[in-house]
Amino acid sequence: MKALGIHILLELEDCNIKLLDDLKQIEVVMLKAAKKAKATIIDSRFHRFSPFGVSGVVVIAESHLTIHTWPEHAYAAVDIFTCGKLLQPKLATAFLVEAFASKRPSIVELDRGIFFPNPKSAQDRIADEEGDFLKQACR
Repeated sequence: MKALGIHILLELEDCNIKLLDDLKQIEVVMLKAAKKAKATIIDSRFHRFSPFGVSGVVVIAESHLTIHTWPEHAYAAVDIFTCGKLLQPKLATAFLVEAFASKRPSIVELDRGIFFPNPKSAQDRIADEEGDFLKQACR
């Protein structure tokens, strides 16, 4: 079965602490990651928190990349969600691990939007299951 999208979750531990608190540099890195994935960039928004930490999103035509940093823990959480066959999110993943100098990266890849080959609507499937349950109960 084909998925509608790929969602990569990065747990980046033991990262470059200075970079994790540098809003402008994080935005540059995240935009480069989107380009590495061959994504079409639409917009980006980043915010630095006080006393430290950055959150941001790169909106791409094919979905998004997000980041949340905790410099005090040398940690960043990054999501890369892409749709379409032409994108290369694994290239973005490798780039981000290297850019943040993560000594302990953890990567999880999920297929999103997997539909089973059942043409019935969700409502019809629920009704069928309820009917089967009632048949079993009345035996």
